[in-house]
Amino acid sequence: MNWGMKNRLAQVIKEDGHCFFMPIDHGYFQGPTSGLEKPAETIKPLFDYYDALFVTRGVLRAAIDPAHTKPIILRVSGGTSMIGKDLANEGITTSIEEIIRLNVQAVGVSVFIGSEYEQQTLMNLSKLVNECEDYGIPVMAVTAVGKELEKRDARYLGLASRICAELGARIVKTYWCEDFDKVVKGCPVPVVIAGGPKCETEKQVFEFVYDGMQKGAIGVNLGRNVWQSKYPVAMAKALQAIIHKDADVKKACEIFNEIKNTK
Repeated sequence: MNWGMKNRLAQVIKEDGHCFFMPIDHGYFQGPTSGLEKPAETIKPLFDYYDALFVTRGVLRAAIDPAHTKPIILRVSGGTSMIGKDLANEGITTSIEEIIRLNVQAVGVSVFIGSEYEQQTLMNLSKLVNECEDYGIPVMAVTAVGKELEKRDARYLGLASRICAELGARIVKTYWCEDFDKVVKGCPVPVVIAGGPKCETEKQVFEFVYDGMQKGAIGVNLGRNVWQSKYPVAMAKALQAIIHKDADVKKACEIFNEIKNTK
């Protein structure tokens, strides 16, 4: 692994080997998502808690202060929307020249295993890896399931994660599931947990994140369950404690309630 690749990975994955990625890229297919109407305002109070920001180039340019930011993971796949026919029909939206110009620490691309566009999205990943490896830029593969939530089981996610690793992804983002350790054990590169739909309670979030970390994930890529919360700072601080301070679910709930009650 070359120096540039090591340096960029060290910026997004901290010294303890863990990471807390904050995604605000949802608008690339959802439009002005609730809570992200003004992205700069959304993330400002969360700045001290996340390790890297997962964002599109448009929002990066328009809403992120280049003089005061955390490491950037750039969303570079897209081309579909929630009202379109199939979310899986994605292409690469950002050139390698633009990736380099924006000086990002990593890039992220979705793959849709088992969909009509499986090969297309896997080739998107492969071509991106080929280009980014030349410049020491890590690629994070996202095992997307679109609207088919029933696919979130260990067998499917384990298959999807392993294929992403085989094609050269340096990090794989996938969903938590029962028997999550089977997913992690079958994937030879670091795994981060996707947040998925907003949970009904804070405790549910802490439970799946804690379980995933105990079973081998290095961290999370989790947005809606933070910035759509009534208490986003409390959520972020509690999750940071699980990820970087070995807090369990009980301790995370205590931190959440302490911060919530001081606001």
